[in-house]
Amino acid sequence: MVRLGRRAALVGAASLAAAPAWAQAGYPERPIRLVVPAGAGGPTDVVARILQPHLSQILGQPLVVENKAGASGNIGSAMAAQSTPDGYTLLMAPSTNALTPALYGKTLGYDVVNGVTGIAYVASVPLIIVAPVDGAKSLAELIALLKKEPAKHSYASSGNGGMIHLAGYLLLERAAAEALHVPYRGSAPGMIDTIAGRHAFQVDTLGSSKGFLDGGKLRVLAVMADKRLPQLPDVPTVEEAAGFKLAINTWYVAQAPAGTPRPIIDKLNAAFNQALKNPDVVRRMSELAIEPIQSTPEQAKTFFDGQMAFWDPIIKASGAKPE
Repeated sequence: MVRLGRRAALVGAASLAAAPAWAQAGYPERPIRLVVPAGAGGPTDVVARILQPHLSQILGQPLVVENKAGASGNIGSAMAAQSTPDGYTLLMAPSTNALTPALYGKTLGYDVVNGVTGIAYVASVPLIIVAPVDGAKSLAELIALLKKEPAKHSYASSGNGGMIHLAGYLLLERAAAEALHVPYRGSAPGMIDTIAGRHAFQVDTLGSSKGFLDGGKLRVLAVMADKRLPQLPDVPTVEEAAGFKLAINTWYVAQAPAGTPRPIIDKLNAAFNQALKNPDVVRRMSELAIEPIQSTPEQAKTFFDGQMAFWDPIIKASGAKPE
């Protein structure tokens, strides 16, 4: 057996301890995958793709957006959370991810509290209520229609127990109206059926609805905000249109698998914050009523955990079930 002197042993130990630091200092050295747990064209995808080229430039490596829809985002989120915690697989967690623990319980597929760590609170987006162009012409007309024929009409969402679903549920509850909830695997497929007139309304973001609104395929009835949006100055708030307050934002938090080294988290946080201040990103997000957020990793986690606590009783009251 070869014996090392004390000095040689200390040098060897120091070299081993320094190895991870050297590896982190070189991060990133290959492409990074940003998992979007929803379909292409939906709100989460829109935000990720606005940031994609700027993050790639800042980090010096391609950042590839990968859509992985299903089970209210559970499939893609679990895949990302269970990836190697080396900074090369990230998750763009939508607001739905703070709601699924109450929906799925122990069958969620990953630990939403301890299985991921916050990188940055990316953006916040007020929701809007849209209807087919041949449908209701105002929110008041929609509510009257749903009350008159409660068993006839439906509304689409991006999945059971998600923010889009719960916003529709709360709208009906506050309006004392009824409609059948029809979940889809993502916002875009539901929007196609809403445009076709198969649903009376859908709650969504301006980002994923704008093309259809501009093309005259959808009508926006109201915004779920405390005040009118600069991007839609002629569209009333829910309170203005229906007489009761209902302001709901969807949002996005970038996360990484738990155990990702802090130097990597800090580098990613700085990259997201820098990208979110880019004039092109600010302009494009503003056009879609998306508010970019500056945050620390700790603020991202605190916000996410607070949203889980807030929505838990609402999900249980809604009776939402896993898909």
